[in-house]
Amino acid sequence: MGCSHIINVRTTHTKTPVMNIDNTQSQMRKGVLEFCILSVIRQGEVYPSDIVEKMKAANLNILEGTLYPLLTRLKNADFLTYRWVESNSGPPRKYFSMTEKGLLFYSELEATWNELANAVNALTART
Repeated sequence: MGCSHIINVRTTHTKTPVMNIDNTQSQMRKGVLEFCILSVIRQGEVYPSDIVEKMKAANLNILEGTLYPLLTRLKNADFLTYRWVESNSGPPRKYFSMTEKGLLFYSELEATWNELANAVNALTART
C-alpha cells in the first residue's frame, strides 16, 4: 500500500515593488558625484560654476544647490581650501583647490573607483 501525501500550499499574492529606473540612475550618479567633483578640482583651482559646466559637458548634470553643500562638507573635512578673488562684475568669487589631505583622499577614491569599474566591467562584459 502506497503512501499518498497531500500538500496544501497556500500562496499569498503580494504586490511586487515597482522599480523606478530614474531613482536607480539618480542613486548611481550620487554614488560617484563626490569623486567626479574632486576630479575636476584636482585639475586646478576652480570656481563652482566651472565645476557645474565641466560636469554638464561630461553629461553629469549637477545643480549649484547640490554642489555648494558638498563643497562645504569637503572643505570642513579639510579636503578643500578656497581663496577669495575680486570680480569685476559683482561680489568676490570663491575659488576652490585641493589640500594635501584632499589629494590623499582622492587617491583612495580613485583606487576604489578603478576596482569597482573593473569589477562591473568584468561582470557586464559579453563573452
